[in-house]
Amino acid sequence: MSVWYIRGMSSSQRWLMVIVQLPASPSRHRVAVWRELRRSGAVPLSPGTWVLPSTVTGHAAVEQARVLVAKGEGTAATFEIDPTDDATEVYVAGIFEQARRDEWAEFMSECAKFKTEIAKEIAIEKFTLAELDEEEQSLARLRRWRRDLMKRDTRGSESAEQAARELQTCEDDLEAYAELVYAAVHVEDRP
Repeated sequence: MSVWYIRGMSSSQRWLMVIVQLPASPSRHRVAVWRELRRSGAVPLSPGTWVLPSTVTGHAAVEQARVLVAKGEGTAATFEIDPTDDATEVYVAGIFEQARRDEWAEFMSECAKFKTEIAKEIAIEKFTLAELDEEEQSLARLRRWRRDLMKRDTRGSESAEQAARELQTCEDDLEAYAELVYAAVHVEDRP
């Protein structure tokens, strides 16, 4: 892997910049690279140009993307850069942080849907083990999603704290629902 180091005047955050070129077809290679870079938290600056914080995890993600680019018979150039001025740092960091805010907003929207679902099941008194299992799986998915978002949120978005509180509320709601299911199941078990 060739990595160029470009030094600017500001050194508040180092970034990895990846420039990817792939044949137009088959599209599966472009989609695979796009998915890998998105999963790592990279954000597009322009078509085929991605940026993400220069961390050990970032370097590993870029290397994985480069493997996928090679499979697609494309090329990838990777640069480790420092913004040349504060305005550039604000611009790049802003794009990265907006992507994280968008992801956290989507996560919190899913938490709200989860809480609505639990409230609905309680309202209609659907206290079954099958429903509890389904809701536990939904909560496990939210937990995995939060863990993945935390890995990408290397700059510590304020939204991450709010999302942690939302997830805790989901966990509390599920615990209350589980207690109702337990009580209902054990009432049915009594002679």
